[in-house]
Amino acid sequence: MPRVLWITEHYPPSQGGMAQSCDRIVRGLRGAGAEVDVAHLTRRARPWGVRREHGGRLLTAPLGDDSEHALRRLWTTITAEGLTGYSHVVAFGGVYAMLAAPVLSALLDAPLVTLLRGNDIDVGAFSMRRRGVLADALRASSRVCVVARSHAPLVSALAPDAAVTFVANSVDTAQWRVLPSERAEGRAWRDANVEPGRRTIGLIGQLKVKKGVGFLLDALDASGHAGAFHLLLAGEVEEPVRERLAGAEIPHSFLPFMERYDLPAVYASCDLVALPSFYDGMPNVALEAAALGVPLLASDGGGLADVADDEIGFTFTAGDPHGCRAAIDRAARAGADELAKLGAAGAERIRRDFTPAAETAGYLAVLDAVR
Repeated sequence: MPRVLWITEHYPPSQGGMAQSCDRIVRGLRGAGAEVDVAHLTRRARPWGVRREHGGRLLTAPLGDDSEHALRRLWTTITAEGLTGYSHVVAFGGVYAMLAAPVLSALLDAPLVTLLRGNDIDVGAFSMRRRGVLADALRASSRVCVVARSHAPLVSALAPDAAVTFVANSVDTAQWRVLPSERAEGRAWRDANVEPGRRTIGLIGQLKVKKGVGFLLDALDASGHAGAFHLLLAGEVEEPVRERLAGAEIPHSFLPFMERYDLPAVYASCDLVALPSFYDGMPNVALEAAALGVPLLASDGGGLADVADDEIGFTFTAGDPHGCRAAIDRAARAGADELAKLGAAGAERIRRDFTPAAETAGYLAVLDAVR
């Protein structure tokens, strides 16, 4: 079985979707028998250290104010601990992981596998600061993994000879579900905050400009259906979004950022979950909402095109204002039975096609292919 040095800036106790994804993939590989040592390049003020975890080690490497020193010290720590004999070095996204991984791969004489998340390639390819690091990592990689099929051409534009593999994100539907108490909590929130007859559209996570929130608000205004919906924004909301809502006549509520397992009651509050991204990876929110039977109002940006279509929601071409307005119109006119049918189809699709077992098998196949 593989013995992997896994380099990442995103790992618990860090928060957010990338940390969740990294933890899920690492646990899946360890559960399948791979030994995975995680080098966590953390931005938190934590002590340096190496400790055992089930299926590997955790090397905590705080970047601090001197990232170059931290990355060089990581190599010192690896050699001091006698951590050699790796079959692979994996970079799990992030500019510092991709900066360090090619060097460590060469020093350890182990092939490099780079796992790109959405921002790594969507923004990195056009970033003066990040593109050089990204291109160097791609050219040094024996395999590049993407979570959106549409990212493969971007990879090829920077590294024409790179071998690219698509591996979808996943959600464990055996564990990810809404409890009766959470469903009751969702109904209570709606009763207290949403006028009767209005449908709730959830916007959940890190609600940034690239997520298309302002774009959705403009389309909602222009659709003539603003009064038919109540927006529930749950997570980290950029100030321009708050300012835009302050001047709009769109009913809305804010909830703070929550840990993942506090979110089922939020999803239960929603008739739809919106992901109007201009570009994206494969958002955990899309998989989580669909798995719980909530229809999606989504663009086809990035990995959303690999998850959503009009069989499980209301979709439109990313950045197309007319298409977005049309999707909102369809959602406003849909009956309760149609929403229930879309939700059930989404839950079945996630249960069938986006499983942790398939995700783990995909990454094991990549490691085996470049051994």
